Amino acid sequence: MKKYIIIVAGGTGSRINSDIPKQFIELKGRPILMRTIEKFVATIPEINIVLVLSPAHLELWKALCTKYNFTVSCTIAHGGETRFHSVKNGLTLVPESVVVGVHDAARPFVSSQTIIKTFQTAELKGNASPAIPMNESIREVANNNNKAVDRSHFQIIQTPQCFHSSLLKKAFLQVYNPLFTDDASVLESIGEKINLIEGNRENIKITTHQDLIIAEALCSQLSADA
Repeated sequence: MKKYIIIVAGGTGSRINSDIPKQFIELKGRPILMRTIEKFVATIPEINIVLVLSPAHLELWKALCTKYNFTVSCTIAHGGETRFHSVKNGLTLVPESVVVGVHDAARPFVSSQTIIKTFQTAELKGNASPAIPMNESIREVANNNNKAVDRSHFQIIQTPQCFHSSLLKKAFLQVYNPLFTDDASVLESIGEKINLIEGNRENIKITTHQDLIIAEALCSQLSADA
């Protein structure tokens, strides 16, 4: 099956305290978004890329592409009011009967192994989402009370989340619900079982200034190991 990836890059990155959205911040000499796209192309050269951008950032993206000589072909979709609406817009550019992944622009350290395994599992089983175990103790907080819970019953979900495109398109016909925190939760709401595969712990989502510091260290380490 042909493979598509929707890179969701429509956010403003307000929590990172930057003049530009986080996906455009330079990380060791290259914008985060470019690093993310290049990882997918290096892993699956024939992949079709749908890049979801806010209309307000189109000129910035074009300027960055010129500045960094970025020539990877991307089809542009406009970002929406929420992540749900952004992905829905991106899906209009994805055909039926393909495997489509959805990935956060600010996750440049997804491994090739995670990408390949997620796409392969989705092709076989209809969907797949990478996940990693929790290392820290957690507590459930509700109604002014809190209690310890068994962390082995919980996993941290990452992207790319991959699907048969026909299934995901069907799921996104629904009306938006604030409980849709990712694409797997949208699919799950129409009765589909979600298949988890092992992710990679370096696949962090850069959201805060502290994440950016970690990302710079990861970038240096990965370059040294290459």
